Amino acid sequence: MLLYYEILFALSVLFSMIYAFMWNKHFDANITLVFFLVPVNILSHLAVAQAANQETAILGTQVIYLTVLFNILFVFLTIVELCHYHLPKPVRGCLVGLTILFYLPVLSIGHSDMFYEDVSFETGNSISMLTEKHYGPWHTILYLWIFVCFLLCLIALVYSFIKKNDVSHRIILMLFIPVVTSMLTFFVGRVISSKIELAAASYVFAQFAYLLIVHRLELYDINESALESLVQKGNTAFISLDFRLKYLGSNETAKQWFPFLKELHVDKSVKENPKCQATILSWIRDFNEGKIDDDNHIHYHLENGERIVHVDVNHLYDGRRKRGYQLFITDDTTDVKNIEFQEKFNTVLRFEVDQKTDRIMKMNDHLLVSMATMVESRDPFTGGHIKRTSEGVRMLIEEMKKDTALNLSKKFCQSVVKAAPMHDLGKIAVPDAVLLKPGRYEPEEYEIMKSHSAEGAKVVHEILKDTDDEEFRRIAVNVAHFHHERWDGKGYPEKRSEHDIPLEARIMAIADVYDALVSKRVYKEKMPFEKADAIILDGMGTQFDPSLEKYYVAARPQFEAYYLSQLNADATQSDEEEKKD
Repeated sequence: MLLYYEILFALSVLFSMIYAFMWNKHFDANITLVFFLVPVNILSHLAVAQAANQETAILGTQVIYLTVLFNILFVFLTIVELCHYHLPKPVRGCLVGLTILFYLPVLSIGHSDMFYEDVSFETGNSISMLTEKHYGPWHTILYLWIFVCFLLCLIALVYSFIKKNDVSHRIILMLFIPVVTSMLTFFVGRVISSKIELAAASYVFAQFAYLLIVHRLELYDINESALESLVQKGNTAFISLDFRLKYLGSNETAKQWFPFLKELHVDKSVKENPKCQATILSWIRDFNEGKIDDDNHIHYHLENGERIVHVDVNHLYDGRRKRGYQLFITDDTTDVKNIEFQEKFNTVLRFEVDQKTDRIMKMNDHLLVSMATMVESRDPFTGGHIKRTSEGVRMLIEEMKKDTALNLSKKFCQSVVKAAPMHDLGKIAVPDAVLLKPGRYEPEEYEIMKSHSAEGAKVVHEILKDTDDEEFRRIAVNVAHFHHERWDGKGYPEKRSEHDIPLEARIMAIADVYDALVSKRVYKEKMPFEKADAIILDGMGTQFDPSLEKYYVAARPQFEAYYLSQLNADATQSDEEEKKD
């Protein structure tokens, strides 16, 4: 049995030495105390196991309880820090006070029945121990307190794992496993074994887990690791002052750039120093008065004029308390000069690129419209349909843009208008015998004509599959595919209903039907505006999206004015052709 404790003690000392080698000032003090208490705990167990008399065994037991109580407290405080909880100092003080309060009755062992009513000492060839212990009331209370501390640790870890995104799950798991192990061995070990303390092994295991944690601790401490990186890099200057404008210190880079800093004494006010007034104090004053930009940035030319530095002014924090001012100063000379050059170059380049981009976009738009017009030319009965429906879509979009509740993006509106001419591209796949028929379609012919929407989606997808504008490609495909769907689900090709129909297709449907109503077809005469308007309004909620009704009503005068202008233009063209004949 002694060998068990000797091995554990050797391991705990080894782990503590490794921790001491790894230690730096950013490690939480509670972890350091854990690495101190575990070897003391194991050593106390070893002392009890080798005790020559009852008094020595009792003293060792008292130290064991001391290390156990404070070890679990420091583990809890470590979890609080690593999981980024804010535990006020009064609460921390109360936890320490309660731990001491619950420990005090342990000191009465051998003198009072508060903790142990009765205890005897047994020594053998292999191990010594306190036996036949009859527990007093404070023993039960102390164990309840230990259980509460374990429970608080588990609650904090589980909550952090589920709710907190700023804590590494790996760290939480590495904390969770030793806590659970220690809890089980502490309570269960007293049931299954009376010769050795199983919890002692769990404490050593916890040390190993904490070594893994501290190995990565600085990587997760963004503030400290970033600051250390800046300091080591060597091209960032740091200057610190307290709120009374007493000089706290600066690094070597700052002293090279601002030689007057070498003359300053730590803890002496810089108010009377003229060079400080022109630089440091001036920057702090502007910071306090909010005269610098949102990022607290200032550009300053050093005395030799060859270096331009970037000054970032912020408060100096001690934990969560503001204690003074911290100035971070970086060399911005190259960046500033590069920016000045780039701004001049970019102004010229941007103008040329904008011009060329505009020409390319116009050419692409013209090609798309030309392709749609070429397909439309196969159908001699719907001349001008593409142009008119595109204008109808534009007028509806203009009214919708006025409604801020819709929150339509500028890109979406432009894409819908740009996609409108492509809605009937699928007619290229309709046979001439059907497309050119001078009259109403038979049912089977109508089914063939209905295929143009699905075919149009395929054609548009193939045309735009290599475009970088993914949003426009999607909108154009939807317009071609679903502009014959109905709000009540009785349309084609997929019988979609309501909001399953893309918004762009619902807009296209109104402009498409309106043009079909007020335009002449081989199977009907053009319809008066009043009758076409009544049909459109009657279709709101069945054929069309009822939420678009108010935009159609607002655009209706524009629709009528536009179609009247087209009618007059057609009449003028017809008169000119007759004169030529």
